[in-house]
Amino acid sequence: MRGFNSITPGELNGNIFRMIGDQWMLIGAGSVEKHNMMTASWGAAGILWNKPVAVIFVRPSRFTYQFIEKGGMFTLNFFGESRRDTLNFCGSRSGRDVNKTRECGLTPLGTESGALGFAEAEIVMECKKIYFNDLVPGNFIDPSIEKNYNGKDYHRMYIAEILRVHVK
Repeated sequence: MRGFNSITPGELNGNIFRMIGDQWMLIGAGSVEKHNMMTASWGAAGILWNKPVAVIFVRPSRFTYQFIEKGGMFTLNFFGESRRDTLNFCGSRSGRDVNKTRECGLTPLGTESGALGFAEAEIVMECKKIYFNDLVPGNFIDPSIEKNYNGKDYHRMYIAEILRVHVK
């Protein structure tokens, strides 16, 4: 990707807990021509099945869900604090109603694997879906988790192999 250097997932600097939970990420899916993105502050990264993986959670009601379902790839895009307004906007508006790319002044980029990244991101992780599972409320051991699901709209969990990491 132009303007980025590619590294392996193991070379990534930074605290993944802060990156996801505090700084947030923009999940991008689809193509440069037709895509959507959503802000997420829930997720994980690590090693599973001898692969570097990312784990994301997306509610079926989200517009981005259909793009993730249709394609085999998605990206996790991390921005600096100067783009907090972009993350707030993309987390509070639906791509069904507004063109978030245009409204936020983002530049979609195609990655080597055909995934969708954004030129304004500081880090773009290319992720290939390898597993999914729907969260089952009967499996919550901690009953307080249920408070996150007033509308009973339980997330789908995706586990994806991190193929490449692009950094500025």
